[in-house]
Amino acid sequence: MRRYAVHILLLVAVILLPEMLPAQGCAMCKAVVESGEGSGNIFGGEQAIGKGLNLGILYLMAVPYVLLFLLFRKRIVGFVKEFAGAQG
Repeated sequence: MRRYAVHILLLVAVILLPEMLPAQGCAMCKAVVESGEGSGNIFGGEQAIGKGLNLGILYLMAVPYVLLFLLFRKRIVGFVKEFAGAQG
């Protein structure tokens, strides 16, 4: 029962956070975008800045998944084998 109370308390705390708090982004990305708004030819143009930021975000997003796969690969492979061998 105490475990559920902690989960509910954390959920309420997350819901009550200001909406802009998780959407702030990193300071470096924000600085690059703000400095590139006025001049169109910086670092190959505005599309190059956006493409670079998108690739950086994808890279940062993929790293935790790769680390989790490396840590839990035995369980994942066992689950896939069990799922493939299931009759039904």
